[in-house]
Amino acid sequence: MKSKLVLLLVGIMLGTAIFAGCTPKEPAASDEPGKIEVVKIGAILPLTGGAAATGVKLQAAMEVAQEIINGEHPEIAIPLAKEAGLPNLGNAKIQITFADHQGNPEMAKSEAERLIDDGVVGLVGCYQSSSTKPASQAAEQYGIPFVAGSSSSAALTERGLKYFVRVAPNDDIETAMFFDYLMYLNDKFDAGIKTVAVAYIDNEFGVHAKDMVEKWISQKYGALGFELAGTVGYATDVTNVDTEVQQIKNLNADAIFHASYIADITMFVNKYKEFGIAPKAVLNYCGGFQDTQFVVNLGNDGDYFAGGAAFSAEKLADMPELSAINELYKAKTGANLDGPALEEFSSVLVLAEAINIAGSLDGDAIMDVIKNTTFDAPYYAAGAVKFDAKGQNEILASYVVQTQDKKYQAVYPADAATADPVVPIPAWDKR
Repeated sequence: MKSKLVLLLVGIMLGTAIFAGCTPKEPAASDEPGKIEVVKIGAILPLTGGAAATGVKLQAAMEVAQEIINGEHPEIAIPLAKEAGLPNLGNAKIQITFADHQGNPEMAKSEAERLIDDGVVGLVGCYQSSSTKPASQAAEQYGIPFVAGSSSSAALTERGLKYFVRVAPNDDIETAMFFDYLMYLNDKFDAGIKTVAVAYIDNEFGVHAKDMVEKWISQKYGALGFELAGTVGYATDVTNVDTEVQQIKNLNADAIFHASYIADITMFVNKYKEFGIAPKAVLNYCGGFQDTQFVVNLGNDGDYFAGGAAFSAEKLADMPELSAINELYKAKTGANLDGPALEEFSSVLVLAEAINIAGSLDGDAIMDVIKNTTFDAPYYAAGAVKFDAKGQNEILASYVVQTQDKKYQAVYPADAATADPVVPIPAWDKR
């Protein structure tokens, strides 16, 4: 009898040990915050490949956010700048681990999984929407918060994901803003813009931008006098755009909406000059035009193009926090911030602040904060970031900028403008 009792007790002890081993352990930060020294965040960017030049700048912007959070910057009046680290986690430092998706969606997914396996508590990136889509799906599978900075495809926030949010305006929001801007040009500057063409890269970003133009023409702006002249898609690995530019020329639209990256838009502008194409307006979705390399590549040939952006250097004098952030970024890159870089900076800051407020490394606790907090963001003209039920930032963080004399001037809305828009775009032989 005694031996049976011993066996029973051993069995109970073994069963308890087995079940204890199968039970996920609460992150140490929730139990003993003072013992956490490093909080890992994963960042997935195109650091090689066609968008590498942009990816390196986005990495620099994220590193500036890390520097501000981990250091002491009381002179910058933004969250987590005053003291070193995350105060609610015993001043733990954040550590961003960067991964390169090379512009390849499958690579983005595998890198997300690798970073999650390495212990990151949140992810940011991936700039290109086609890569953000699979990477964020991997994060969803593992319950890891994903804060996208500049990926703009409207479809990303239409998937019903619980762990995904996006800071930048999506291409749906940008399209409506573009048409409102055209109406402003027509009303205030007698621009006479009626027909619109779309030039788009054939991936998640470009296709959804084109879809949003078709949607808004059908649902609202067609009735207000606008017409879609046509759409011209091009391959993601395009090296020559002669055919596409000839197609655009044949459409003879008053305005062109571009969904292009930096290498692509540079090729298009050069060919527009060669073919003598100067529509009344060209508007660019969040992508290549916003990269300040645009004006480096093209010089004054890049003047008079426009697009949505969260940043204009011409507004720095009125925004001291943004000016201080920009100086740190400029010290690393030799250039001013641009819209996507600022949005990726913001993604790190929002994720880190949410982790700090939660006081935990638990994904559900962090997401609860993200979904229910209005984040102070004085580096944006709107001053705040707040996510709606789908994960979209509902406070517009951008305006329309136009390149004038190689500077990005804010031109719309009028109350945010640093210059009047130039419309129509001057003919190439009259510049």
